[in-house]
Amino acid sequence: MGLSVGIVGLPNVGKSTLFNALLKKQQAYVANFPFATIEPNVGIVPVPDERLQKLAEVVAKELSPSISLRVSLPPIVPAVVQFVDIAGLIAGASKGEGLGNKFLSHIREVDAICHVVRAFSDPDIVKQGVTDPKTDFETVKTELDLADLETTESHKKKKNTDFENLPLFSKKPILIALNVDEGDLKNAAELEEKYAKELGVEKDAVVAISAKVEAELSELSEEDAKEYLKNLGVEKSGLERLVKKAFSTLGLITFLTAGEKEVRAWTLRRGETSLTASGVIHTDFMKNFIKADVCDFDEFVKYGWKKAREEGKVRSEGRDYIVKDGDVIEFKIGV
Repeated sequence: MGLSVGIVGLPNVGKSTLFNALLKKQQAYVANFPFATIEPNVGIVPVPDERLQKLAEVVAKELSPSISLRVSLPPIVPAVVQFVDIAGLIAGASKGEGLGNKFLSHIREVDAICHVVRAFSDPDIVKQGVTDPKTDFETVKTELDLADLETTESHKKKKNTDFENLPLFSKKPILIALNVDEGDLKNAAELEEKYAKELGVEKDAVVAISAKVEAELSELSEEDAKEYLKNLGVEKSGLERLVKKAFSTLGLITFLTAGEKEVRAWTLRRGETSLTASGVIHTDFMKNFIKADVCDFDEFVKYGWKKAREEGKVRSEGRDYIVKDGDVIEFKIGV
């Protein structure tokens, strides 16, 4: 199950800078994991998950208990978020102004919308219609609301009464990337709370991020990036926080599989069952599902598969079991 997030915003809010940083993160990722060709306006970014490294270490230790003969770690495959750079918005986009029609068609295809709004104070960058975060957010939102109204009216004229299934933008979850000065990052929590109230959204929907800093981080090694963030007084990069919030916006969780072939995070909607989870790995698994052996993440890290079974820490669950975030699962499939 993929998650796609459309990045929207007015000119000169830092949208392109942010997206280019995402692309560089993507390039570093795909160097280690082969994806099909990715379009220039699409960035696929891994969801940071420290649990995967721990699982890989446990699997390697279980395969070769002797330190002197320790095997290499199995490949790690994280869950991913797909970001789509959606260009062409100006006032009047809902009526086809600028690249309005293309803008609207692209945004219909994504699962969630990320509004980039400008809250930085670089005098060298022309605002070009940009006013303040609240006004800029409302400008974009108004265009989407107008497009929804047009869609609704069109269906009324056709005497179509099935309004619940209309592809309306208002149904899509939103995130707001507040593009701030690098010196403001240490106050990210306070800024997110302030602007959430001002914009009329939940605090969890707002991420304070500096596109300029993210562009610089994308050029650094992992160690240098950590040092840079430390000097700024922050622990996590803005992109890392944005990806995590984007992942949780749709109510998604990850379940984990761990073995010699790979250690992997799989995406699942919160509240779904082990049967559905098996189908995420392969659709045929649902037809031949027998059971799911489930181990809590902490117990797995402590014991590994073999000892966890011996200690009674592995549960055999049926097809109706509700999967929890971080469950380590081994599916038993018939032939």
